[in-house]
Amino acid sequence: MEDGNGFEVLQYLRDANAASLVIALSARREVQDKILTLGLGADDYVTKPFSPVELVARVQAQLRRHRPHSSYPAKILRLNKLVLDIDNYLLRNDGILISVTPVECRLLEMFMQNPDRVLTKREIYKQVWNHENFDDNNLSVFISRLRNILEPTEGSPHYFHTIRGIGYRFSGDGQ
Repeated sequence: MEDGNGFEVLQYLRDANAASLVIALSARREVQDKILTLGLGADDYVTKPFSPVELVARVQAQLRRHRPHSSYPAKILRLNKLVLDIDNYLLRNDGILISVTPVECRLLEMFMQNPDRVLTKREIYKQVWNHENFDDNNLSVFISRLRNILEPTEGSPHYFHTIRGIGYRFSGDGQ
């Protein structure tokens, strides 16, 4: 470092009571340097040259150890081959992990909580968008996006069934 050294930066961070995780990257390979760095409060020490894959693994390990544990359990919905992680906007379909948008997640949550039941467009729109007046085109676009995510073949609905003029029915077993 041109304007100081890593020991000074680390000391400053710890004196300022910064709760940041610190992984020291250094060309210094001497045991004394590693011990001093860890003693000053570094969470890990990696010598150069290093493998980027190893660095990512070390960062992930530190995050796992230091991530505050929530007192709230994750909100997970399961319906046959579908598992929806509502807190993280993730859908697992037959083992395949798919990232979904917040609106897609709210739609899936509503449908998965009401399998094999016809839901009106107004009912869907009110619960997902929190509006009385629904936008038929907006809802159709999101249903189409979810069909693209879930349906094995285009034009052959397994999950989302259109009930013409009324709304949609979500088949819980994907049939």
